[in-house]
Amino acid sequence: MTTEVRRLRNYINGEFRDAADGRTIDVVNPVTEEVYATSPLSGGADVDAAMDAAAAAFPAWRDATPAERQRALLKIADAFEERAEDLIAAESENTGKPVGLTRTEELPPMVDQIRFFAGAARLLEGRSAGEYMEGLTSIVRREPVGVCAQVAPWNYPMMMAVWKFAPALAAGNTVVIKPSDTTPASTVLIAEIIGQILPKGVFNVICGDRDTGRAMVEHPTPAMASITGSVRAGMQVAESAAKDVKRVHLELGGKAPVVVFEDTDIAKAVDDISVAGYFNAGQDCTAATRVLVHESIHDEFVTALAKAAADTKTGQPDDEDVLYGPLNNANQLAQVSGFIERLPAHAKVEAGGHRVGEKGYFYAPTVVSGLKQDDEIIQNEVFGPVITVQSFRDEAQALEWANGVDYALASSVWTKDHSRAMRMSKNLDFGCVWINTHIPLVAEMPHGGFKKSGYGKDLSAYGFEDYTRIKHVMTSLDG
Repeated sequence: MTTEVRRLRNYINGEFRDAADGRTIDVVNPVTEEVYATSPLSGGADVDAAMDAAAAAFPAWRDATPAERQRALLKIADAFEERAEDLIAAESENTGKPVGLTRTEELPPMVDQIRFFAGAARLLEGRSAGEYMEGLTSIVRREPVGVCAQVAPWNYPMMMAVWKFAPALAAGNTVVIKPSDTTPASTVLIAEIIGQILPKGVFNVICGDRDTGRAMVEHPTPAMASITGSVRAGMQVAESAAKDVKRVHLELGGKAPVVVFEDTDIAKAVDDISVAGYFNAGQDCTAATRVLVHESIHDEFVTALAKAAADTKTGQPDDEDVLYGPLNNANQLAQVSGFIERLPAHAKVEAGGHRVGEKGYFYAPTVVSGLKQDDEIIQNEVFGPVITVQSFRDEAQALEWANGVDYALASSVWTKDHSRAMRMSKNLDFGCVWINTHIPLVAEMPHGGFKKSGYGKDLSAYGFEDYTRIKHVMTSLDG
């Protein structure tokens, strides 16, 4: 039986279009390794068209009242709920994610986040107007920055699209967003849904590869470039944007330390950490992948974690017992496998460490112990279902090793000692510190990192403000 290959199209200025030169990319289902769709390989003409549309739509959208923008975003949230099963199906085909977990763990937060930013549209804050110089009144205006070029990743195609377009639109910007070349289907569906609500040109989607994304960032029209992706990609975006001084928002890699002290409830910690490490096949910049355990409980913890890994199931999207599906693509499977194949002699694979099955990019839940701080797998992002374990002797060493990587996105501390938890949260050099939990996010709180994990915040009022610019207006009281 031959599977029908669907044709995905760009969404520009309120209509769906093929790439101007007709080029396409094959889109592969990571569960079957079969081509299920083609998407446009957009070039310069497509980028020009999308940017022109967004620029033309900007003045009217900028001048819409906050209440009008709020109503539009609330309609989008409602429409997402109405089309929930379509979005879930598209995302599962995109990524191989379990259908049930996508329904319960991804779609509800996305809808909530859109509604949060709908509310934020009416809550822009600034300093109080006043006479800071005699005879002159000063006010501060917060304005949208303009057209935003946004590049979303393949690990959470739908949710990361929401994190980008919702604050941008709420603030009065217009958007040109590019999904990953391996996961365009759900973003194209989002365009279909949003296109029934927003004026044409306010929201545009162009599909393509790295060159397409580079053309978007280098284009003279956008005032801001936002990317969620690898450190390498973020550095390239920052370099390109610097040429015409674009504002840049970067959410890049992570290597989250999980610091487990001797007074921790081992069973609870293992249960929570294994889920936070293996959810979405570990393809999460905040995943609990780098565990540091006090030496007094190290062996007991590793034994329990290895058992949790063995009990964790990966498999088909419609299997309700699986925690995660396949890795996203063949290159990612090769990357994860390569880390395990290159392990030093002093490392020990306690669980997993191999591909699962012969079809699909599935990889077993893996635990690796016996590692040293300068090992490759400790220093570099694996982005797969692999949890490493190191043994530390005291709080000072734990803190040194936790901070001793180039990434600084997320971290967690596991202890019953409140003072120690507070000391660690103060000194951990990461944009997020969880205490006795790992990975929950809420729309009201900021998410973003330091160092090579990038800059700028997603979610929260801080993420909303990232999509605004500040203007000082001073007027004479003398007329």
